[in-house]
Amino acid sequence: MAAQQYNNPGTTASSIGAQARTDFYEKKAIIAVRDKQYFSPLANVKAMPKNMGKKIKQDVYVPLLDDRNVNDQGLDAAGLIITASKWQAFNSSGVEIVAGTGWTAATATTAGFFATEANAQTAAGNYGSIQETGGHIYGSNKDIGSIAAKIPALSESGGRVNRVGFTRLQVEADLKKRGFFVEYTQESMDFDSDADLLAHITEESVVGANELTEAELQNDLLNTASGTGTTMFVTTDAADTETISTGAVGTKASVNGLVVYKDLMRLSIALDDQKTPKSTKIISGSRMTDTKTINGGRIMYIGSEMIPAIRAMVDLHSNPAFVSVEKYADAGNVLNGEIGTIDQFRIVVVPEMQYGEGKGASNIDIYPMLVVGDGAFTTVGFQTDGKSVKFSINHKKPGSEISDLANPYGEKGFYSIKWYYGFLAMRPERLGVIWTKAD
Repeated sequence: MAAQQYNNPGTTASSIGAQARTDFYEKKAIIAVRDKQYFSPLANVKAMPKNMGKKIKQDVYVPLLDDRNVNDQGLDAAGLIITASKWQAFNSSGVEIVAGTGWTAATATTAGFFATEANAQTAAGNYGSIQETGGHIYGSNKDIGSIAAKIPALSESGGRVNRVGFTRLQVEADLKKRGFFVEYTQESMDFDSDADLLAHITEESVVGANELTEAELQNDLLNTASGTGTTMFVTTDAADTETISTGAVGTKASVNGLVVYKDLMRLSIALDDQKTPKSTKIISGSRMTDTKTINGGRIMYIGSEMIPAIRAMVDLHSNPAFVSVEKYADAGNVLNGEIGTIDQFRIVVVPEMQYGEGKGASNIDIYPMLVVGDGAFTTVGFQTDGKSVKFSINHKKPGSEISDLANPYGEKGFYSIKWYYGFLAMRPERLGVIWTKAD
């Protein structure tokens, strides 16, 4: 009679009894799901919290020359108070207009500001410009006359002039608990035709949890890009010319145009204006510290429905605009799902890309072309530091240890997985999306 043997889990079955070691399969599954992730690796690694409560918080410092830097600390070149949430108007020569409908005095002097944006625009006319005040000098204004009038000049004696202020915004998001479980019986392990049934349950649970996280993250990215991000909706008029508008998906019944090369150029220019980087850091491998930088353009995510339109696109000179991935990238520099490039974008196809069912004109389906700029968001995902994971697994195999009134014979076991999910849009202006019909 042969002696009983205990062999290593994952090799020869032990004659001593059943083995239920799952940690090997869990680690293997974590590595496997990396090939199925598209959005999670883009999260800002430096901002990922660990053991820091149920809220993600991030401070965002607004640059001095930014329209969002609105405060009540400013003084202009004459030493007059720059009142926050007021508007200045300039004529075509860049000279400030300080009289007219809606004019409100800021001090006892003759200088002042317009109380509303509409009043300032009326005063400026078609060839003038307007600007919101508040400690940011000329803000994001690019008008040559307005900038010249707002340069912080100093006299010989200096004086108490040109005081500015800075604005800090704090964005936050709640962490949400997610999870599911599966039950199995002892006989399913003993008599099933698949000897690796438990290993498959373990791996598929992790893969399923990853797919759920990817879907929720994609949904947040699309909604944020369509709400407060850089958004474009392709419409078509009778002459079949392309126009661009902004707003929520559900409010644009006229979305019925097919994206063209110029639309991608417009989106690229808009992201340039928002100072969105053209290189993107992504998490690679299984460690949070293992990252690589993707150069050569911003990443644009599309669904498989958009592949015909992308491949058929021509540039402004009627030449093919699409360059296939095998013509420019080596194996180590290709993104998961990348098929090629157009203008400033590297195109990545996501098979599970969500879309707007019946959201276009005449209830047609419309599809997003999503661009995620570097540093646009952070989230809690499935990344690991090599020692622990961002989700929790609880496995109780059948046996007397889990027998109770609901399971008196201990014949049923279970496998559960839970995790926390949180999405934080740190720089939503770096998220861009074009909504279009498919070809």
